[in-house]
Amino acid sequence: MYNFLMPKEFVTSIYEITPDKLKQLGVRGIITDLDNTLVEWDRPDATEKLIKWLKTIREAGIQVMIVSNNKELRVKAFADPLELPYIFNARKPMGNAFKRALKRLNMQHHEVVMVGDQMLTDVLGGNRLRIHTILVKPVALSDGFVTRFNRMVERRVFNYLKKHGVKTWEE
Repeated sequence: MYNFLMPKEFVTSIYEITPDKLKQLGVRGIITDLDNTLVEWDRPDATEKLIKWLKTIREAGIQVMIVSNNKELRVKAFADPLELPYIFNARKPMGNAFKRALKRLNMQHHEVVMVGDQMLTDVLGGNRLRIHTILVKPVALSDGFVTRFNRMVERRVFNYLKKHGVKTWEE
């Protein structure tokens, strides 16, 4: 069971994800979560650092799409100023939103990465479709109500991984 929750990579932040790294993987697109992945869950707008990172990614010819479980109002208000396509109410880890994202990006599963901060939604959903998954350390220390439950489960997974000598960004 833990295999479905294991990302292919652990990174401290999205800023460790570079165009060179993505091109080495043969990646042309990023499907990314929004809250606690790109910015804190309660931050309404992108930071200057995020805007620069997105510009670098796009200039390298890599497409970016947000796939979020959050409501349309939140996702649209964040994504529209950045001219990012998005899917809201994604119901991750269910596969439908990931399939829609792949179709809208006009890419196959091996041409994209899924970047997110949660094993139970982002990683599980991406892994189910054989997408290369990258787990980032959550941007904020606090979470919304539903995410707090997911974090409890994740702590158990991290304890299991530590016991079995698997390196994560937790160490």
